[in-house]
Amino acid sequence: MNVSATSLSLQLAAFRAQSFDALLGPSMDFGSIFQAASSSDASSAADKLAGLTGAGGLSSTGRNTSLFDPESAFNMMSVINQKQADYTAQYSELSDMKSEVSDIGSAAQALSSVAASSSNADVKDALQKFVDDYNAWVKRFDGDMQQGGVLAGTQAAQVARWELDQSVENRFYGVDDGLNGLGSIGITIDPKTKLASFDAAKLDSVLASNRKGVLDTVQEFSAHFSGAAKLLNSAGNFIPNQLNNLGSALQYISNNISSWRSEFGTGAPAVASSAQTAKALAAYRQAA
Repeated sequence: MNVSATSLSLQLAAFRAQSFDALLGPSMDFGSIFQAASSSDASSAADKLAGLTGAGGLSSTGRNTSLFDPESAFNMMSVINQKQADYTAQYSELSDMKSEVSDIGSAAQALSSVAASSSNADVKDALQKFVDDYNAWVKRFDGDMQQGGVLAGTQAAQVARWELDQSVENRFYGVDDGLNGLGSIGITIDPKTKLASFDAAKLDSVLASNRKGVLDTVQEFSAHFSGAAKLLNSAGNFIPNQLNNLGSALQYISNNISSWRSEFGTGAPAVASSAQTAKALAAYRQAA
């Protein structure tokens, strides 16, 4: 999903090309107005918008009746209102995901404490705790990732889930000890639910026959998974980049929406597309 102040300006320009030729006339370059969003002078966009039409005031229904086509203008503002709500929900959920990725990375890092001095029970407990933490992470964002969910079209979220899933399923942990990844010691991922399962009996069996291999596998997994989580949250990577883009778009809308509403009408209020969206919006407003 391409989200930025610039991409929003281009979408608005495209909207104008479809709906506002009659409203503004061919001499009005609506696209250049919103291209100002990509410059450091964000106020220039608002200034140019203010000069497009006369200030006729809004009707009780939120339309600017001084415009040639008040309904098209109102509809455009409805789209902007919805984008503002959608971007806000995405920003809130992706911020939570960034925090949760860090937490699950720390949970994997904790497995580095598994060592030769650890009892078999300690190894089993440590792996069970990681599986529980991992499943909690998957369940937390599962609804968001489904079709129509808050993060369904967000590449950053999809990449994060895929990368961590692949890290669990990597078959090269413990290969030098004759093992083939976490599956060899009882941890597998269900291909449909993406939840991890833990076969403690299988772990006991491998501990009895190849204890060093188990410990090496756990250590290698700990380093790889925690490193992958840190990389996902590192500057310039998917999650931080998407948060920056969303933040920029939201700031651009916030800086200009009052003047847009004065000129083009209020637009219809945004509608939360799902319970997850409503929850994300509430969380964002509470944190603000």
